[in-house]
Amino acid sequence: MIRVENLRCGYPGHDVLQGISFRVGRGEFIGVLGPNGAGKTTLLLALTGILPVPEGTVEIDGMPLDEMKTRDLALRVAAVSQDAEVRLPFACEEIVRMGRYPHQKRWQMDSAEDREAVEKAMRATDSLVLAGRPVTGISGGERQRVFMARALAQEASVLLLDEATSAMDIHRKMQAFRVLDRLNREEGLTVLAVMHDVNLAALFCRRMIFLKEGRVEADGPTVAVLAPEVLEAVYQTRVLVQEVADTGKRQVVFLP
Repeated sequence: MIRVENLRCGYPGHDVLQGISFRVGRGEFIGVLGPNGAGKTTLLLALTGILPVPEGTVEIDGMPLDEMKTRDLALRVAAVSQDAEVRLPFACEEIVRMGRYPHQKRWQMDSAEDREAVEKAMRATDSLVLAGRPVTGISGGERQRVFMARALAQEASVLLLDEATSAMDIHRKMQAFRVLDRLNREEGLTVLAVMHDVNLAALFCRRMIFLKEGRVEADGPTVAVLAPEVLEAVYQTRVLVQEVADTGKRQVVFLP
């Protein structure tokens, strides 16, 4: 679904990503992790075409990103950022309906399919109760649920998340990732999630990519790369990695 080769990009006078390469296969669920300034958000901005790519290659579904029309990209890739903001008091349901724009012709009214997709996405994210409320009058966690619903209503085959549950409480985070896990396993949704929470990533991501100083420090199955030597090299902190019997997953304790 995604091919990145020798990607080098950043901001005027400062390259953040230092020539990274990786591929994302259809139906993968990948966590992108690393310390602040490692290049995680920069990577997602490059994958969505917001940030220019002066050097290297990015392909989505076999097509060079810089040759894709905005509509074609939106039909393939949906994204949720951690700080999505709307200054106008649109109703939350209107925000979610915006996810249907790539599927509509100009001036087209919502179809039955559009309405079904919007309701399905809001039900999945438990945001139907927010439908009529202005997006400017809800909490940060509730707003993230609404923007997650908008991305799901888009019905793209790839979902890019940039700390998209950072403002949610623990219950809502687990709920959101259970939904993503179900869509990934049952409908083949490809998920690439930038995260800081190593333990949440360990519960749901089957592959992890660790970035450090703009380079790929480790990339592989979660069971292989979630190891003390990798984590200590990435975070410069002593760690204890434990197997949790009830989940069959590894969890991490960072040591003082």
